[in-house]
Amino acid sequence: MFKKILIANRGEIALRVIRTCREMGIATVAVYSTADKDSLPVRFADEAVCIGPPPSADSYLNIPNIIAAAEITNSDAIHPGYGFLSENAAFSRICAENNIKFIGASSDMIDAMGEKAAAKITMKKAGVPTIPGSDGILDTYKDAEKCANDMGYPIMIKATAGGGGKGMALCNNDEELTKAWDHTRREAAAAFGNDAMYMEKFIEEPRHIEIQIASDYRGKACHLSERDCSIQRRHQKLVEETPSPFMTEKLRKKMGDAAVKAAEAVKYEGVGTVEFLVDANRNFYFMEMNTRIQVEHTITEEVINYDLIKEQIKLASREKINGRNHYPTMHAIQCRINAEDPDRNFAPCPGTITHYNQPGGHGVRVDTHVYAGYRIPPFYDSMIAKLIVVAQTREEAISKMERALDEYIIEGVKTTIPFHQRLMKNEKFRSGNFTTKFLEEEDI
Repeated sequence: MFKKILIANRGEIALRVIRTCREMGIATVAVYSTADKDSLPVRFADEAVCIGPPPSADSYLNIPNIIAAAEITNSDAIHPGYGFLSENAAFSRICAENNIKFIGASSDMIDAMGEKAAAKITMKKAGVPTIPGSDGILDTYKDAEKCANDMGYPIMIKATAGGGGKGMALCNNDEELTKAWDHTRREAAAAFGNDAMYMEKFIEEPRHIEIQIASDYRGKACHLSERDCSIQRRHQKLVEETPSPFMTEKLRKKMGDAAVKAAEAVKYEGVGTVEFLVDANRNFYFMEMNTRIQVEHTITEEVINYDLIKEQIKLASREKINGRNHYPTMHAIQCRINAEDPDRNFAPCPGTITHYNQPGGHGVRVDTHVYAGYRIPPFYDSMIAKLIVVAQTREEAISKMERALDEYIIEGVKTTIPFHQRLMKNEKFRSGNFTTKFLEEEDI
């Protein structure tokens, strides 16, 4: 087992990793930009090292500075959290070259699954259902136009290195494809340093359902059931829940088996997520595999009583899994609390929190790094907290979430709490009858 882990991240996920490490008796090192010098991860880690100024490129994406911080603190492992360098093959490779264990996928695995077009081909060969689309990368606009006309509109063009809704566009005809082609490539190049694009048939009335998996160094995998992430805005998840209200026992088994097959086909090692689109007829299609911990891992933990960060660390230290699949015994919902104004098109709202009251009570969990007096910097993602509730049924979980949201007071900045309060009262959401188009169709 590791003696000291450096957390190459910030915010709530950095604090989340520190907590598990402390419970496991593992020393921790927080790295931070000058904008985060007063953050809770810096306060609660055993050691802290400043790695640069506020811009991510100069700090949380600065590989030489992070490796140097690991070396001077004698860290024997690095946990990348999510985002930033968590799916960066070069970073994983450099860690290995410096005899530092990267708590995540190997560089070869990230290369294999991080490139969405290549991953789709791999999954197709493994017998996992995939969305009809291009055979790999589209080299030119003419290739894209031909592929779209051969398949028939609507289609989605996507960055092969993409994620988080960046570098993708829905096109209903040639004119829209012409407009989107250059724009999405520029966006992908800016966000990922890679403008390669591929194409998929657009699945109408889809739900976004993902399967959590864990796999050891032998390539033996198990799944930890599903999460429904269909409540999204511009492909960014806002609310997640498990189990999915759309799921049946038959579909859960089929999707779970497919996710395990996907992991074992590539001899995956660690904790990861296989993401699917599911149509109205419950046909499901592989979308991508995330080779890291997910923001929404919390709800899986709550319904199966399982510390996924601890499991990540154990798998990275070459412990074996027992191979048993896990299924939800309760219902959990997570609301992402962002420093955004939902009444101004979710405009970011950095600033200082003047008053803070966190909800509590049975079945309520808050993962956050903020407090009264904390200054939310403008340089990073606007998520400041995750509010998670767990109850015996979905109806009880929604009621508990309503109560918890009413107790959650954050003053000094605008947040998405009012949006979530309205969502919990929406009859269509409460019925469980929604798709990824929900926020385009409903006035929340």
